[in-house]
Amino acid sequence: MTRRVIRVFWGRRPESVEMVATRWRQTLEQVEYLLPEAVSGPWRQIHSSGPDTAVTVDQLVRLLEIAQAAEDWSDRVGIGLRLASGGASEWGLELSGLAGGEPEIVLQSMVLAVTSPDIAEVPEGELLRMLATVWAPDFGDVTDDNILDALEDEAGYLISDPVVGRVGYLSAARADALPVALGVETAEVPGGGVLLRIGAADDIRPVVRVYERLRNAGVLEPLPRPLDRAVF
Repeated sequence: MTRRVIRVFWGRRPESVEMVATRWRQTLEQVEYLLPEAVSGPWRQIHSSGPDTAVTVDQLVRLLEIAQAAEDWSDRVGIGLRLASGGASEWGLELSGLAGGEPEIVLQSMVLAVTSPDIAEVPEGELLRMLATVWAPDFGDVTDDNILDALEDEAGYLISDPVVGRVGYLSAARADALPVALGVETAEVPGGGVLLRIGAADDIRPVVRVYERLRNAGVLEPLPRPLDRAVF
């Protein structure tokens, strides 16, 4: 089996429960459309303790209200929610989101983890484009453990810094600073920003090369701390 992660990140952006629920609903609907093999039966909410519980899309507002009312909730963090679904044999899917808050240090995020048969075609670029369109993030990537290990070992990548994987997303201001002749395929994303198709699943070298060029060009500068904005 193969596990890949499609992620988007942004900074401070306070939003109502209703707005966050709308973004969640759009995400789940699009995941079901783009990756039907991985979705089967009702969605399950993953709790910090205790068994998973079945939920429906219509319950999203209530689930987020409950998360917001929890004793440890803080608008400095955001509203967290984890959902999962299982499809056909060897398929698995988990979504983990943290949104609607005003964090000072830790970025907000939506993370989609997909487990699939090794030979399966997963539309990872379209999934990243969808997350970027729905959540209006600062940056995002399609990655796996091998890519992250290579970026840390070979390029000095630090966790929580802006990063690109074999597919990357950059918000509009970051995209404006892209170096000339980067040598990757780019495509505009509805609402702003660009998608970068950098490397194949079995070739990490282009990812490391492009990451280093983008970082050296200032494209991957971290957002200022304490966070005062959603995007670069």
